[in-house]
Amino acid sequence: MTQDRPATAPTRDRPNPQYAHLGEALGTDFFSVREQFTDEQWNRFIAVRKFVDDEVLPDIGEYWEKAELPWHLFRRLPELGIVGEDIDGYGAAAMSPLACGLVHMELHRGDGSLGTFLAVHAGLAMQSIAMCGSEEQKQRWLPSMSTMDSVGAFALTEPQHGSDSVALETTARRDGDRWVLNGAKRWIGNATIADLVVVWARDTDSGDVLGFVVETPADGYTASVITGKVSLRSVWQADITLSGVRVPDENRLTNARTFRDCGRVLANTRGICAWMALGHATAGYDAAMRYAMARQQFGRPLASFQIVQQRLVGMLADLTGMQLYCMQLGRLADAGRLSPTVAGLAKMHNTRTARKILSEARDLLGGNGILLEHHVVRHWADIEAIHTFEGTETMQTLIVGRDITGIGAFT
Repeated sequence: MTQDRPATAPTRDRPNPQYAHLGEALGTDFFSVREQFTDEQWNRFIAVRKFVDDEVLPDIGEYWEKAELPWHLFRRLPELGIVGEDIDGYGAAAMSPLACGLVHMELHRGDGSLGTFLAVHAGLAMQSIAMCGSEEQKQRWLPSMSTMDSVGAFALTEPQHGSDSVALETTARRDGDRWVLNGAKRWIGNATIADLVVVWARDTDSGDVLGFVVETPADGYTASVITGKVSLRSVWQADITLSGVRVPDENRLTNARTFRDCGRVLANTRGICAWMALGHATAGYDAAMRYAMARQQFGRPLASFQIVQQRLVGMLADLTGMQLYCMQLGRLADAGRLSPTVAGLAKMHNTRTARKILSEARDLLGGNGILLEHHVVRHWADIEAIHTFEGTETMQTLIVGRDITGIGAFT
């Protein structure tokens, strides 16, 4: 490990008592979707909601400001039983698709960095092994990842290849019973702290894209934190250099034979981005509503002014639309009918809408809207990363456009 992991959280001062509950959840179930949750889904949701309100919100602002990792919060994730997405066995969470979405929504209502850490570790790294690994590989790595005794990362994006990641240049050359990896990766979450890094590389002989698990530390593997980041500040992305990294053949993911296999992993997580966006938007709406009720101007609460009510209702209308998108995603996933195109459309819609809601929320808080103690500005910044990763709005638009017209606008 390149990062010490402190055991306890530092003591934080609470915000102004008048606004002490700004970040906490209000009732935003305007269309009564609660009635459709099973007990399993509801119990996961409530456990994470309590964790966010009681443990995340009091601490996270200072970690975000200093770009520090909140290890005490990361460690709580396996204790909550939410690590491992829908993976069954190996100590993983085995959540239903709707429960998985609700968990990610709530984590992101608390903090995007916390939710992104879990999404990279479980949604990308663990899922790569679960979907593309042999049974022996699953038994070897997934149990320790479920308890987070091992932290995972997922290395696909390269300095010159983001949206066109299929054109990746990182190479894998067979050398006896080992593979030699060379290349560079960029924007790799958890890469400086990970024990296991799933690296996607092109076979120099066949030209196929293969997946490898690099166990760190490894000779030739270096990772450095990308600094100057103003979004998702409490989770670290990194630049990776692979210089002659030797990986045993048993670390090659058995069922990762082409880029399509990598694409299956990505399609599995794209719909989760819509839930992430819903969490950020919910936080913004909740904070704006609480603030408008508490803040006095001209001898009256802000919420008494017609234009403020109009804006709050507009935010709620957009928020409930996002909820319904997510509920249908969960239903389709549960039925095994969620397509990458539908997931992409939901991701595009919800991240775009969350940006709008958070912009309104930041404005409604006036000057206080740029203070971390009021929570909104953190979500306002964090949604920018989620709007971009797992496929930009432009790419999702072109993918859906190809689906509805039958004409591809890109290679």
